[in-house]
Amino acid sequence: MASSVRQPWPLLLIVLLPSLATATVFDDNYVPSWGADGYHLVDQGTETRLTMDRTSGAGFRSRSTYGSGFFHMRIKVPGGYTAGVITAFYLASEAPYDGSDRDEVDFEFLGNVDGENITLQTNVFVNGDGDREQRLNLWFDPAADFHEYKILWNPYQLVILVDDVPIRVLRNLTWQVPEYEFPAKQMGVRASLWDGSDWATDGGRIKIDWGRAPFAAGFQGFDVDACANTSSTPCDSTDLWWNARRHRRLSVREQAAYEHVRRTYMNYDYCADKDRFQNGKVPVECSYTT
Repeated sequence: MASSVRQPWPLLLIVLLPSLATATVFDDNYVPSWGADGYHLVDQGTETRLTMDRTSGAGFRSRSTYGSGFFHMRIKVPGGYTAGVITAFYLASEAPYDGSDRDEVDFEFLGNVDGENITLQTNVFVNGDGDREQRLNLWFDPAADFHEYKILWNPYQLVILVDDVPIRVLRNLTWQVPEYEFPAKQMGVRASLWDGSDWATDGGRIKIDWGRAPFAAGFQGFDVDACANTSSTPCDSTDLWWNARRHRRLSVREQAAYEHVRRTYMNYDYCADKDRFQNGKVPVECSYTT
């Protein structure tokens, strides 16, 4: 059954990053990418609603691409019967149509049947190489209210956070391990609501019930604190706050919070998938911990 709201120990005071105002309006930093017909994407200034029915879903993207920074969005995902429905917030590079060399960092909310948990899946692609899925059940219902979803990306680490709690960390060890992969391409911010019936719920065995449509997701917090492609400051500069020493590794408290989330809420980690790596050769990053 769906989990009741509960707080992960002892995380109420975990604060990794500055709080940003949410008064920035959608048009300042974002534009529609599809579904911009006045119904499937509705821009209300400080909030944008995406709706999906049998005819279309919708999505939007940032006006700029970025080489490092702090990216966040407040999101309320569709509730009720949402099997097959995917709500996504992610960074992605401008790659060829087939995505063969793209870098990408994903939040994907995988809908479910009534009474079952919505799964949060994260994934990381480097040079088109993905299949780095991690999945967890959150300590709250993401359809009940808006929550903060954040990505810190700098030359030292990639940190994915939920309500300021680290849930995934990928350190940049390319200088130490030649075969190690870390996102380095300019990436834009994107969000979408789309039909993932072929894989999202129970491996694709449970599809969208269009009789339950429309499905709607809300997005807030359209400010971006990042190094844009037009910036005169190098994106690895220590003058940028997210590249400062305190953001190069998790603090002791942040590390404890991160480890607790992994132990308590994670239900799939590609690194531990013995069926996927039957030859025993796991991806190189799985051999390194934060």
